[in-house]
Amino acid sequence: MTKKGRVIQQDKDIKVQMLLRLDLQLFAKEGPGGEKTEPATEKKLSDARKEGQVAKSRELGQALALLSLFVVLKIWAGSIGHNFINGFRTNYTRMKEMTTLVGGEISVKDFCRLLNSNIVNMALIVAPVFAAAFAVAFISDVVQVKWQPTAKPLTPKFSKINPINGFKKIFSKDKIVELLKSLVKLVLLGYMAYSTLKGEFSVLFALFDMELSNAIRVIGDIAINLGLKISALYIVIGFADFGYQKWKFAEDMKMTKQEVKDEWKNAEGDPAVKGKQKQRMMEASRRRMMQAVPSADVVITNPTHFAVAIKYDVNIFDAPYVVAKGEDFLAARIKERAAEAGVEIVENKPLARMLYYNVDLGTPIPPELYQTVAEILAAIYNARKIS
Repeated sequence: MTKKGRVIQQDKDIKVQMLLRLDLQLFAKEGPGGEKTEPATEKKLSDARKEGQVAKSRELGQALALLSLFVVLKIWAGSIGHNFINGFRTNYTRMKEMTTLVGGEISVKDFCRLLNSNIVNMALIVAPVFAAAFAVAFISDVVQVKWQPTAKPLTPKFSKINPINGFKKIFSKDKIVELLKSLVKLVLLGYMAYSTLKGEFSVLFALFDMELSNAIRVIGDIAINLGLKISALYIVIGFADFGYQKWKFAEDMKMTKQEVKDEWKNAEGDPAVKGKQKQRMMEASRRRMMQAVPSADVVITNPTHFAVAIKYDVNIFDAPYVVAKGEDFLAARIKERAAEAGVEIVENKPLARMLYYNVDLGTPIPPELYQTVAEILAAIYNARKIS
């Protein structure tokens, strides 16, 4: 072999190897394992939802709840503070009255009653704030994943308490992503807090020279403004996390082509099984049809392509009806069965085609064919009488 021939042969070998490698890769992707390249079906998404698996961002719900908390505080902080001060005044006044009435001492029973009253009053004062935060967090979850409560995530599973699985989850990709998200969130929120407080250092240092009520008011304003800024930044982080959770959920729910095929088979039934069932039903229908041919009054033929068996029974229909019909091979079988049973066979091409294409099995003929069929049946009946 010449040098040029060896080079050509080497090129051919390389191409063959590349094609084999490519074919094997394609074969691997189409195998039962395959790669998860197909979007999740509605059934898989529905099953996942029943199991409590949904695309939801906890960050977004927490951010909206935090923002609502500080918004309510911004609006009603003065009223809340006023109610707290009045509550303390009332309590100290009642304590003074109690100690005066009993000789300088208050009983344990009276003190517990006063303490319970204080707890209820303080709870009523702060209840609207936390109710608003809870309502916003609840609405956020409903908007993200709709309303479909399920208790399946609470069902005990061995995999949840398996220490080996727990150890694997610690070093999983999801945990690493969550750690990176937490670090980014901590850095951003920390920078927001530092940049906000940095501009208030002069005010904070002047607190020592203020009256207590003014100092409390200033600290409250700074805290609420800082909370609003942090909440706004947290909401941006929450929306970004929501987008990531939607993408991650879609990726996790992806299916292989084989899984899609298997699900379709389970939902619609195996095509091979359905085909066999349909074939058996057709065979049973044909057997019943062939058994009805001997009872027919006449068989109308094309003469070779179509055959339609007609019977007239006033106890069943007011008009003649079709008891059997077939095309080609089945038409030949109908004619053979009719000949064996002594049923008259009449050739009428237009009528045979009309009956075959327009009249279903077991149904009467249409009125426009009454005249033609009646003439054929009358001729057959007269021939039987003569014979």
